[in-house]
Amino acid sequence: MTNSHLATSFDYIVIGGGTAGLTVASRLTEDALIRVLVVEAGSDNTQDPLVLTPGLVGGQFGHENTVHTPGPRARAVTGLDGYHDDTLSFNGPVQVSFSEEYTSAVQGAWIETFNALGWNTTADPRTGKAIGAFQHPASIDPNTKTRSSSATAYYGDDVRTRKNLVVLTEAVVKKVTTKKHGDDVIATGVVVRTEETDKIIIATKEVILAAGALQSPQILELSGIGGRELLESQGLPVIIDNPGVGEHLQDHAIVCQSFQVADGIPSADAFRDQSLVKAAAELYLKDNGAGPLGMSPLVSAQLSLVDKSGPVSKDEKKALLDSHLERNVESDCLRTVILEPDEPTAQYLFVPFQSNITADPKHLREFLTPVHPENYITVITVLNHPLSRGSVHITCPDIDVKPAWDPKYMSHPLDIEIMARHVQYVEKIISTAPFSAALKPGGKRLPILVGNRLDDAKEIVRQRQISIFHPSGSLPMLPRAQGGVVNERLLVHGCKNLRIVDASIFPLQTVGTIQATVYAVAERAADFIKEDRKA
Repeated sequence: MTNSHLATSFDYIVIGGGTAGLTVASRLTEDALIRVLVVEAGSDNTQDPLVLTPGLVGGQFGHENTVHTPGPRARAVTGLDGYHDDTLSFNGPVQVSFSEEYTSAVQGAWIETFNALGWNTTADPRTGKAIGAFQHPASIDPNTKTRSSSATAYYGDDVRTRKNLVVLTEAVVKKVTTKKHGDDVIATGVVVRTEETDKIIIATKEVILAAGALQSPQILELSGIGGRELLESQGLPVIIDNPGVGEHLQDHAIVCQSFQVADGIPSADAFRDQSLVKAAAELYLKDNGAGPLGMSPLVSAQLSLVDKSGPVSKDEKKALLDSHLERNVESDCLRTVILEPDEPTAQYLFVPFQSNITADPKHLREFLTPVHPENYITVITVLNHPLSRGSVHITCPDIDVKPAWDPKYMSHPLDIEIMARHVQYVEKIISTAPFSAALKPGGKRLPILVGNRLDDAKEIVRQRQISIFHPSGSLPMLPRAQGGVVNERLLVHGCKNLRIVDASIFPLQTVGTIQATVYAVAERAADFIKEDRKA
């Protein structure tokens, strides 16, 4: 749809057409009398093979199966029968499945190794209380071997035909327009820029901001909602003075260690040979998604605090926490969580390729491109409960200038203490059978530093830490006096009808990937909006 044919007002305007935005829009437009506009800065990539094909990293709406039971090979190789709960079935639209045809013996060795180390997994990881190793389910439709996302699950063919839903792509929201109403602020609409011109579009009920943890704060600040000092320094009017906007940012820092594999062990580094890439693509296209591009190879493990020897005792954990944590509401909450015996402080991921961390990367591809001629696998250590808090803020009043993001990884001293101890334990994992048999004896490693000593493990953290792309918490759901930006119904403090619906509202980072929680936030937000409309 072109700007000139776009209506001038809608009941709801959703900023961002990603995981949260399309979910909310889909749920709201179930009522045919409600008109919703989604404004998305990117293009429509729903038919792009790079997005749809799981193996290229980037099932229809209403299907009664979100979760597909694992097949016999996945059960046999990765021991799913020991912990997978078939009764945990749901009826949402997102497809979740387990890799089947290309589940490898190395994945099975990963599971067996953690069992040998005493980490037998007895609970389904989806319950949120599982310690040990497991195979990752993935958002993949097992029938088509294509990625399942909000675009396929919540914006399928039947939703696209709704006359009360308009999705405007390649259009940038420059700011949210507002007006004063007594002591409160009312969001009146948005200023949208397309290739044609700027246009003000009115929201008669609400504006819903779902641009993500990095860009939702940017749009708020450009709309005059943020810290007074920052806004005034950029020549912006102060509509709502809240210095919490853009602060409290959290992310899962990860450390990537790569190890050369033994001869005959499969590694995706082999795809440096473009003929193999071509063959895999042809197989995927010709045989209903067959081959390695139609699956997700991840296996994982969640572990409570360990060091080079194994599990750390409760007294040792308490001493470590006491020496590094100040007493406040947030720290006390995390202290309680970390001291629980079944609470994982780190996650380990096994991926079948090398990871190359450069000092000044231009894009993600640099991390994934096999620079070294040998074949590797990588063990990724993920910090589950970061104490470090970063920030994201505008640097000028121009929407086209990306905000300044400072994650401040390891700025809290407890983070590196916990992460380094888990990095130490990687040495235990890779030297334990049967996983140890997958690695070349005396083979190369990236980095070359061995992490047995705590100081060396800390240096590995410094050299090899990057983001796992789970930014959250930059507009947290907290009381305003505690730095919060939204209330318990996701409304911006001081504004009666501006709601934030994305990972920026997390008061604390979740364990594991954040996608499922973002879907949950969006579904709950849709309930709130429907309830408030009827009130």
